[in-house]
Amino acid sequence: MNNKTVLLFDDDVNILEVCTIILEECGYTVAISETSHDIIEKVTAIRPDIILMDNWIPDIGGIKATQLLKQHPDFKHIPVIYVSANSDIHVLAQQAGADTYLEKPFNLDDLEGIVNQVLNNTGSNA
Repeated sequence: MNNKTVLLFDDDVNILEVCTIILEECGYTVAISETSHDIIEKVTAIRPDIILMDNWIPDIGGIKATQLLKQHPDFKHIPVIYVSANSDIHVLAQQAGADTYLEKPFNLDDLEGIVNQVLNNTGSNA
């Protein structure tokens, strides 16, 4: 078990369910949120090791939510994987200040791979 916690922000319940199942099978603890306006409260309560942020999430959207996180002195180190079906996802992720991105639709191997990759890159000094 790797006892890392993943926090998923997405307003699509089906995506949350599937991602939760896959990530829990990989040994992660998974927390979910269907809204993004309360990102700081959620992160304070959950203390995730990594965040997956959907672009089109109520109420303030993925970009603003990611920026709030990255501007927070206690939480700016938490890696954010930006998730969107937009063709300009790399621009959105950059604008948000996300660490990397995952284009929708993604397959489950991609999801598992990018989470493992980001955590392995950042986890060595934690």
